[in-house]
Amino acid sequence: MRLFTGIVFCSLVMGVTSESWRSFFKEALQGVGDMGRAYWDIMISNHQNSNRYLYARGNYDAAQRGPGGVWAAKLISTVLEDSKSNEKAEEWGRSGKDPDRFRPDGLPKKY
Repeated sequence: MRLFTGIVFCSLVMGVTSESWRSFFKEALQGVGDMGRAYWDIMISNHQNSNRYLYARGNYDAAQRGPGGVWAAKLISTVLEDSKSNEKAEEWGRSGKDPDRFRPDGLPKKY
């Protein structure tokens, strides 16, 4: 419910049209899915030092969706604050830079 309320409020503040509001909402939902996939991969990867890469990748994937994805990635990253090093990786990914910078050696290709 908070996510939906936040999206509605954000769209009102931004003054978006109904068409771009739907686009923003779609991007935000897709961004939530990207972030969820990244957090799921963190849980199942069980690989040392993979968190920063997976945080960066989740934020990168969400940001590629558009403004709604960036908004969702920032919201989720703020709610699930971990550490300053992860915050740097999240910001790196949201800015559209390659998340492989944080990829640890030996992490399986499926991630």
